[in-house]
Amino acid sequence: QVQLVESGGGLVQAGGSLRLSCAASRSIFSINAMGWYRQAPGKQRELVAAITSGGGTNYADSVKGRFTISRDNAKNTVYLQMNSLKPEDTAVYYCNAKTGTVLAGRYDYWGQGTQVTVSS
Repeated sequence: QVQLVESGGGLVQAGGSLRLSCAASRSIFSINAMGWYRQAPGKQRELVAAITSGGGTNYADSVKGRFTISRDNAKNTVYLQMNSLKPEDTAVYYCNAKTGTVLAGRYDYWGQGTQVTVSS
């Protein structure tokens, strides 16, 4: 069981920056991977960025060079630094955690979502 609490969303003008935070109820080192997804109105939820317990990262092509995912194990927190924001980044952003094993089954946990709105 993992509880995720998100914060940091808000309204920003194009070109501005925001930092999203996701605090987990257990050590993030024990979680296989954590990531950020987003969902805009009328669109499917998509992966924005992910980070594994080993430190590997993965980004959607649309955010490469602008967004950075990182973690602070001491605070059990994952961050998404978003720079050079564009109106098309507007969406609800969700924190995700993946646990489990290949043989026994994996589990997904989700935060409540935080709204990011970028004005032109």
